[in-house]
Amino acid sequence: MEKITFVIPSRNNLEFLKLAYASIRNLSYPHHCVLILDDASTDGTLEWITLLEDKNIIHYHNRGPERIGIVGMFDKGIEMSNTDIIFAFHADMVAGPNLDTNILKHLKPGTVVCATRIEPPLHPPGPEKITQAWGDEVEDYNFNACMDGMAYFERQNKDKTTEGIFAPWCMYKSDYLAIGGHDELFAPQSKEDSDLFNRFVLNGYKVIQSWDGLVYHFTSRGSRFNKYAGGEAGKDSPEWLYTTTRNGKEFIRKWGHFVKHDPLMKPIIPPKYDIGFIVSNCGLPHLEALEPWCSNIYIKDDMNLIVSDYINKEQSNTKFNLQERIKPYDNEKQNNILVSFDASKLTNQNFQLLTQLPEIIKDSGEIGTFNLDIFTINIIQMIEYQNKLIKL
Repeated sequence: MEKITFVIPSRNNLEFLKLAYASIRNLSYPHHCVLILDDASTDGTLEWITLLEDKNIIHYHNRGPERIGIVGMFDKGIEMSNTDIIFAFHADMVAGPNLDTNILKHLKPGTVVCATRIEPPLHPPGPEKITQAWGDEVEDYNFNACMDGMAYFERQNKDKTTEGIFAPWCMYKSDYLAIGGHDELFAPQSKEDSDLFNRFVLNGYKVIQSWDGLVYHFTSRGSRFNKYAGGEAGKDSPEWLYTTTRNGKEFIRKWGHFVKHDPLMKPIIPPKYDIGFIVSNCGLPHLEALEPWCSNIYIKDDMNLIVSDYINKEQSNTKFNLQERIKPYDNEKQNNILVSFDASKLTNQNFQLLTQLPEIIKDSGEIGTFNLDIFTINIIQMIEYQNKLIKL
């Protein structure tokens, strides 16, 4: 069997990390490398790692006190790995009995293979995963039920695959490095995976879900449900609420749309266009809602006051230069597509049209001007830019 490096960032997840490590060591091939990246943990993670007598373990320690996050930690670990194959694994996952065998049988250059998650019912069920109540926490985790259950699902789903991608995922290190890894725009975490998966698909990689390659996933213990960050099983931490809101806007600014995927989690990637909004009667709440959805926004009324207030509030939350994105109404407009409207006429319903503009423009299929609800849309050029976002 080819040797895998399991890359596992962990922050204050020692109780789960111990289960993850033991499950990897219980796989059919005992010599896989486990690369643990301790992200300024204060729960004894470093002390536990230093006591492990395992020649196939690599350790990296962030002294802190600030965390790096999984964006930087995954990239650091993959860079440090010394095998051709890497497996981006989470500290709150337990590997199924034959995870390595059932993932590697589908893996080849140009593919990304993900395991099927079995999760407790902390999130709504979905067609891409299996829901089983084998424990929300380590203290109520039923090891025997989990191992027997995963062996059962392995047999039931033998050789079954679908197209889709989510964590944990496995691929050739060279393929990962070819697109530049994670985008630091999404550090420390949140939406970084959706950005990466878009880029995998746009680069032509085949994304495969193995239904007999299984993990039990306690779910979201890195930040969202992390008790050290103020969360708990089923309760969002303030840390996660902040980063998911901020990075949701960053994703829209970069891609021109919010995260999209089909029911089995294969990314749906609309075109990325250079769109300018020309807006009259634009108050501060309008600017807050509209700015992420375009390349530039040109506003007419109370320009200096509105822009100053918005930038003071928002610039610290984005790596995009808002001074370059927000322009005076009479500024020269060089965007490929211009959308003019009166913000005082915006409703929740017609705002949704703005969030679907890439698909609407793609469907229009031609250069010219047309009206849609309150919007006048002038397509000057239909140049798509999404492929320019593949490599960092």
